[in-house]
Amino acid sequence: MTSAYPEIYQAWKNDPQTFWGKAFALIDWHKPATKIFDPAQGPYGRWFADSECNTCYNMLDRHVEAGRGDVPAILYDSPVSGQKNRFTYNETLEQVMRLSAVMQDFGIQKGDRVLIYMPMVPQALFAMMACARLGAIHSVVFGGFSADELAARIDDATPALIIASSCGLEANKIVSYKPLLDKAIATAKHQVQHCLIHQREQCVCELIAGRDHDFAELCEQAAGRDIPCTPVKATDPLYILYTSGTTGKPKGVVRDNGGYMVALAWSMGALYDIHPGDIFWTASDIGWVVGHSYIVYAPLLIGATTVLFEGKPVGTPDAGTFWRVVADHKVKVLFTAPTALRAIKREDPDGKLLHQYDLSSLEALYLAGERADPNTLEWAEQMLNRPVIDHWWQTETGWPIAGNPRGLGVLPVKHGSTCVPMPGYDVQVLDDAGHPAKTGELGNIVIKLPMPPGCLPTLWQADQRFHEAYLDEFKGYYKSADAGYMDEDGYIFIMSRTDDIINVAGHRLSTGSMEEVIAGHPQVAECAVIGIADKLKGQIPCGFIVLKAGVTQPHSEIETECVERVRDQIGPVAALRTVLTVHKLPKTRSGKILRSTMQKIADHEPWKMPATIEDPLTLNEIRDCLHQRGIGTCSEATKPAA
Repeated sequence: MTSAYPEIYQAWKNDPQTFWGKAFALIDWHKPATKIFDPAQGPYGRWFADSECNTCYNMLDRHVEAGRGDVPAILYDSPVSGQKNRFTYNETLEQVMRLSAVMQDFGIQKGDRVLIYMPMVPQALFAMMACARLGAIHSVVFGGFSADELAARIDDATPALIIASSCGLEANKIVSYKPLLDKAIATAKHQVQHCLIHQREQCVCELIAGRDHDFAELCEQAAGRDIPCTPVKATDPLYILYTSGTTGKPKGVVRDNGGYMVALAWSMGALYDIHPGDIFWTASDIGWVVGHSYIVYAPLLIGATTVLFEGKPVGTPDAGTFWRVVADHKVKVLFTAPTALRAIKREDPDGKLLHQYDLSSLEALYLAGERADPNTLEWAEQMLNRPVIDHWWQTETGWPIAGNPRGLGVLPVKHGSTCVPMPGYDVQVLDDAGHPAKTGELGNIVIKLPMPPGCLPTLWQADQRFHEAYLDEFKGYYKSADAGYMDEDGYIFIMSRTDDIINVAGHRLSTGSMEEVIAGHPQVAECAVIGIADKLKGQIPCGFIVLKAGVTQPHSEIETECVERVRDQIGPVAALRTVLTVHKLPKTRSGKILRSTMQKIADHEPWKMPATIEDPLTLNEIRDCLHQRGIGTCSEATKPAA
């Protein structure tokens, strides 16, 4: 099949306003736009600025009105609680209407902020949509975040209401949210008047009289109340999502209503080939942008069915869980992070668990969230015998910058590449001086302004910070802070964050290219490379590897072989002399490896425990491992900064 991508991308480039004007028709509007793009508004212009809409109406009401109310909207599957549930569009609308009524009784109205602190449960989705229905702005905080981080977000967003669950569930433990919430509210300067608490049977918490209210009880009392959708401007905020930075004040990415809906609706058909009635599973968390966009908003906007999964790729109960969910729910497209796939591969390298399930419904697997090494991609392709597509985007963009658009006809796959830019994104590669890089030359990945619909228009109450973080360094461009290159066919290769480019004796080297080589070792499950300060060369690379389950070969042999692989495939210029074996790599809860923190530990620089870290003990292992081998300037005294 010949892909329509080249002509569609060119059509966008020739006339962006006509292109997005056609996509505008994918959404129902209370008031249509008379101007598709207004360059005079915002830092780089605004899309559909004079139109009015309601996101919840487009997710629920219009499908019910079209006679599709009995179609499943949400399939809830929770191996950690043993529960499964199914909500049709009719049932979802009823639940959202009830919660909207409760929120209205608390005085919530257009423009108010509502903080949502919940695990992967249907009530969290109802809360997000109820906010959208009322024109309120939600801010979802990953369930189980520390009290200090939660307090910082309370002070920044100043919510009028908090909706929280009593606890979250993991494979072998219950994480109680209420003590964290109580401490955060006590710590925050902003005074929260009301909390709506969703009690889970695994951990029923005490409610504070006058402030805390029972979610289920009030929603039951609101049954039957009809709460109409509140029209908002297309440019009004739908939500604030705080990025997972490791230092400083949280950075609140703002997402608008209209442009976001248009971009998501277009992407579902063109990129993922998902249409009304199809079953789409994004195995992420609603606390991250992937969960916002492709668990909650995009599938329901187009009338598809979304799978809401409360579990892990391994350990709930085993590495076959993902394939069980695909088989049980007849999933058409699965979207997850490379780290999840690597975890499955480590536990089940031969796919014995995978082959126990009927995966005939599955047409493609999409990956995003971090760089997908070719070795993992090839393993997944071999096991699944289906397209495995890496694509690239960011919290800030809200939807993919680059990918392989199945809905337009699949393009040839190049392992290591996130394929081609989507319409709306004029992606370029610049050197540090802002000049165009040569084909195949490593540089700064940037996007020529204006950004397309759906991307952040600014940061919450921080316009100057928005300019400084994204627009000032390369005038006329959005700085992605990712490093990579483009080949002769226009394919994009994201190698690392710009912070992860290391300078070895004057040579700028990508840690990602070294990781790619190390990951190709047959015994290595996953790896990370960091740059460590060196008096002679400026920096030298150091690798960390996690081995596959059941490996019996001596670790020292594998480490030596990894060093030799890098020397053979990249060359002596890489100067990789050391590879260390660890049990686990330090990662955020969304699966990103904490390379910057690892580098600070190695260089004995002050560092802070990242708020988003999944397992703090992994950093202790990194520190101890470096110290035992006498590597870097680290010592046993290397501790988190106060």
